[in-house]
Amino acid sequence: MSVSQKVETRISTELKRYRSILANAKQRDVSESDTVIIVADMLSDIFGYDKHQHVTTEHAIRGTYVDLAVVVDEDIRFLIEVKAIGIALKDAHVKQAVDYGANKGVEWVVLTNGATWRVYKIYFIQPIERSLVFEIDVLSENPKSADVAECFGILSREGFSKRSMSELLQQKQVTSRYALGALLLSDTILNELRRELRRISPGLKVDTNYLGATLENDVIKRELVDSEEAKAATSLIKKLQRSLARERRKASGPATEIPEIASQDISDEISSHD
Repeated sequence: MSVSQKVETRISTELKRYRSILANAKQRDVSESDTVIIVADMLSDIFGYDKHQHVTTEHAIRGTYVDLAVVVDEDIRFLIEVKAIGIALKDAHVKQAVDYGANKGVEWVVLTNGATWRVYKIYFIQPIERSLVFEIDVLSENPKSADVAECFGILSREGFSKRSMSELLQQKQVTSRYALGALLLSDTILNELRRELRRISPGLKVDTNYLGATLENDVIKRELVDSEEAKAATSLIKKLQRSLARERRKASGPATEIPEIASQDISDEISSHD
C-alpha cells in the first residue's frame, strides 16, 4: 500500500528535522520520560496523529501502564514501549512490549528509543510468538528513502490498516536475506540453475545435490542457512510454494499437465511427512 505524496513529503521533511533533535537528545543522554515526550511529538509531526486525541500515556494493562498507545475511533492501533534514547534495544525490551500487546489483545507493537523503531506483529498462540515487521534507524537512514516512506507511511494515521500491515510483513519476510537464501536452495531454483549450466555448457553433467551443497557451503553466508531465522524462512518459502502449487493444480484441471513448480512442491510436501 502506498500513501499520498503529501504524506511522504511530511514524513521525509519531519524526519530530517527530528534527526538533529534526536542526535542532541542522545548526546545529552536524556531520560526515558523525556524520550517518551519526543516520541509522542514524532507520532504527531511525522505520523500524522493528533497527540491530544490519538496518543495516550494512560493505558493500563494488568495494573501497569504502557508508555504510549495510539487509539483511533476507540480502536487501539498499536502499543509503544519506549526506552531512553541512549539505551540500545534488546530482546528483553521486545518481550516486555510483546507481553503488553498479548495481555491487551493488540497484535501490533512498537519498540523504540526514538532513534531506532522496531515494529512487531504478535501471534496469539501458545506460546506467544512475534515477527519483526521492520526496523528503521532514523539517525542513519535517508529520510527520503523508499523503504522509510513505505514503512513509516503504513504506520501513519493515513496509511495504517491491519491489512496493509500484514501485507508489509509478508513482503518483508519473503524478500529478507534469509528467505532469498532459502529460495536459492529450493529445488525449483536449483533445477533452473542446472538447466542454465547445461545450456551454456552442452554435455555438462551436474546434479542439483552438488549445486545445492556448493551454494550452501561456498556461496551463501552461513547465517543465511544455519540459524533460527533461516529455518523460519525455509518453512515460509515451502509453505508459499505449496500454496502456489495447489492453486495451479486447481486452475489446470485433471486433464492438464501440472507445471514443474507444482510437481516439485508435491515432492517437497510428501517428503515433509516422511
